[in-house]
This record gives sequence, structure tokens and C-alpha cells, in this order.
Amino acid sequence: MPTTLLLTLSIFLFGIGLAVALTKQHVLFILIGIELILQAAHLNLMVLSNYYPAQLQAQLLVLLSMVMVVCEVAVALAIILQVYRRLSKT
Repeated sequence: MPTTLLLTLSIFLFGIGLAVALTKQHVLFILIGIELILQAAHLNLMVLSNYYPAQLQAQLLVLLSMVMVVCEVAVALAIILQVYRRLSKT
């Protein structure tokens, strides 16, 4: 795919994520907005790392960031489960 198309997609994802994170009040929507922002940053790093394929810093940074995102999703799911358990008891 062309670089300009992927960078445009990255900007589009970042804009949507920022709009969702700033306009919504529900925690889940804010987390979804943050996820979109992080995925846009990942896409941007991977596209720009094609210019220097011998250096692996960008790919390693994306991998480390994806691990962080997975941890964030695990915490969000734990919070959702706790809220569901409390609401189902009443």
C-alpha cells in the first residue's frame, strides 16, 4: 500500500480516537478512544519504519506498546466484570 494512504489512515484513526476520548463521558468509550489513538501511533511507526528497515527500534517500540495495550485491555475487562457483578447482585 502507498505510504501516503497509510499515513492518511493513521491521521483519520487518531482524529476519531481523539474525538471519542474527548466527547464521551462513559469510561468504556474513553478507553476505546485511547485504543484508537494508540493504534494510529502504531500504524504511523510501522509505516515510517519502512524508510530505515535495518533499524528495529520502531518495530520494538510498537511491540512494547502493544504489550502495554493488552495490559490496559485486561484491566478494563476486569473493571467491567466487577461492575457487572455488583450490578447483578442488586
